[in-house]
Amino acid sequence: MSFGTMDVYLNEIENNLQSILYNEEEDQENETWKMYMERKNIVLEFLHSDLSLHLLKRHHKRIELLKKCSYYIEILPKHLALGDQNHLMLPTTMLQLIDPWRFQRMKKVGTVQTKIQLLLLTDLLEQLEQGREELVHFLETYDMVTFLARWDLVKQKLSNLSELMDNFLAMLVPGRLYVKHRLVSDVGATKIPHIRLVLSTKMPVMFDRKESVAHEDWVSLKWFITSQQSQPEQYELRFKLLEPRTQQERIQCGIMPVTSNMCEIRNLLSDRSYRFTVKRAETYTLVYEQWRDAITLKTKPYPDEDMESTMGEP
Repeated sequence: MSFGTMDVYLNEIENNLQSILYNEEEDQENETWKMYMERKNIVLEFLHSDLSLHLLKRHHKRIELLKKCSYYIEILPKHLALGDQNHLMLPTTMLQLIDPWRFQRMKKVGTVQTKIQLLLLTDLLEQLEQGREELVHFLETYDMVTFLARWDLVKQKLSNLSELMDNFLAMLVPGRLYVKHRLVSDVGATKIPHIRLVLSTKMPVMFDRKESVAHEDWVSLKWFITSQQSQPEQYELRFKLLEPRTQQERIQCGIMPVTSNMCEIRNLLSDRSYRFTVKRAETYTLVYEQWRDAITLKTKPYPDEDMESTMGEP
């Protein structure tokens, strides 16, 4: 083989090697890009489903609703689940068997547990919102190389946020009260049923803004409970004249027990503003209730008052 032919042969081998190396590099780049897109899509799917803005807003509204709820201790036989409406109520004698002092202690435990639960829910939701912002930051600022290099960090973040969400969802439902001491005193030969205490919630009582109206010297008020199934209950309605002008007008206030979801209050002053609040009447098993709905209505002036004010205008 001549030197010229040898040079041509060596050039062909070199070109083939370069072509092979180039193809291998291109294949490796394609695999790297494919891995990057797959892992990026995992994060995007998590953000769009498990941690979407819509879902977080719903959870925020749920917490605000829970803060307005009423919380009670419910006494149940151990074999029944919370919310089971098919069981017969425990007889009144069961409440009589429970030691009143111990039950009051459990009510205090229920109050503390409810407050802690609401605080934890708020804190968990803030952590979820912050975690979402961090994931979005990763996607917007990390290039392919940085993203893949820090994938273990991103993957751990996804796992932590998923666990946080599970804890948050589990805490949305009030749980069992842990009793350290017997609630029932020794009653000799009386057979004591096995009971457990759980926290239950009732949805808030809210004024119907459309149906609550003021007239000249009286108002018609109506309220509802934000749930489909509402049992007959007793309520406490309060009213108060805003900005009384005389000492006599300061008595324009009061507290009224009501057994329905509507009420009329008469003998009010015309053309004046009143504030009304409504809540459930307090019961023996209530442990926590911080919020009550309020509405301000202004009574209408009498027609002759309207005429006098009109005639008095220049």
